[in-house]
Amino acid sequence: MTAGHDHHHADDSAAREARPHRHPYDADMLSVEEALERILPYFNVLEARPTPLLESMGQVLAEDLVAEFDIPSLANSAMDGYAVRADDISAASAESPVELRVTGKIAAGELPDAPVREGTAIRIMTGAPMPEGADSVVAFEDTDEVDRRGAGGDESIIGIRLDAPVGDNVRPAGEDVRAGSIVLKRGSVMRPGEIGVAASLGLATVPVHRRPEVAIVATGDELIEPGEPHRPGFVYNSNTFSVAASVTRYGGVPRIIGIARDTVESLNEALSDALASADMIITSAGVSKGDYDVVKDVLDQRGEIALWSVRMRPAKPLAFGALSGADGRKVPLLGLPGNPVSAMVAFEQFARPAIRLMLGLPVLDKPTVQAVLDDAVVNHDGRRVYARVVVYVGDDGEYRARSTGSQSSNVLTSMVAANGLAICPDDVARKEPGETVTVQMLDWPDDII
Repeated sequence: MTAGHDHHHADDSAAREARPHRHPYDADMLSVEEALERILPYFNVLEARPTPLLESMGQVLAEDLVAEFDIPSLANSAMDGYAVRADDISAASAESPVELRVTGKIAAGELPDAPVREGTAIRIMTGAPMPEGADSVVAFEDTDEVDRRGAGGDESIIGIRLDAPVGDNVRPAGEDVRAGSIVLKRGSVMRPGEIGVAASLGLATVPVHRRPEVAIVATGDELIEPGEPHRPGFVYNSNTFSVAASVTRYGGVPRIIGIARDTVESLNEALSDALASADMIITSAGVSKGDYDVVKDVLDQRGEIALWSVRMRPAKPLAFGALSGADGRKVPLLGLPGNPVSAMVAFEQFARPAIRLMLGLPVLDKPTVQAVLDDAVVNHDGRRVYARVVVYVGDDGEYRARSTGSQSSNVLTSMVAANGLAICPDDVARKEPGETVTVQMLDWPDDII
């Protein structure tokens, strides 16, 4: 599943030193935090668009939503039963029911056409508006309705077996929402509850910050597309699909451009297509220090470079800058490494925050837990290590982290097995079994057992 030119270095004796060894050029590399500080200023919250309710899921409101009417608009019944005057049934009990004359019936969606007068009741359904004169509802279970019906008795009379106080089983008008009130504030994330509330206000669309369009370009002479016949020496283009899936997961809209070959001309052609409408461009491969760092060459020619490498493992070679379009618009470009694990780990650290920012969401870190290591995490060259692990709950009730096996950046199946990334800081040579580490959760552990 390897793609591109991001090379993995085997563990060596330096991993056993008190501090990890660093190569002479490491001083030029940025920390993860420094890289993110350079990247995020290139992005802005995107403009708002009226969006159909269901399509707004996960998006951010750009305006306050103000109620134009009370919800409920009329006082209504919380139960199937009888609308009554509380004074009429103050002496009612199971042993001594109070009989009332039934003068009508109100179903949900109907308006009352007659009041409840002294000594009368109206049969009422859940959600039906309260009739004038009634101030309480008695559930049908607290009447002799079933007995009368079963015995073929007179259903124009009902026996009330309960003293129901004023307001019992009545939902007052405006109990949920008052006309003129702010129901959902600007900045609210549209979740199922928010979508339901917006629907209750009668809204078919809501003004939310639009989703960013992310154009995705893979580079490499060795790549072929899924669906093509397998050919020895070639590699299927997995990066495009894992990146596109990640864009979708975090709220963006992926636009797959295709494969560019390892030439400036081919990449330029693909990027010209991407520039047409993208809010962000993501490439994979073509960023290593070698003969085929075509992404760097294109950024040099058509825009600007903000950073070139980050002190992390996997994903040290990482390009970021901006391309200039024909219309003068500058579009941020994130060049991910070619090895598939490197691409996915770098996406989590840098593309995910950028997408959140464009959506209007707060730029928050992924959730983390403290977990006890089952296996060592080795840092032999002074970079922050993101080791793929499975977090689970141990016998003592604490979180534990087990390695998924090989940490080579070409082993994509290790990401399938992992639910978190155990972090070894860049100034720590080794985390031993039994030590506690911070684990960045790729999936929040609803299913950890």
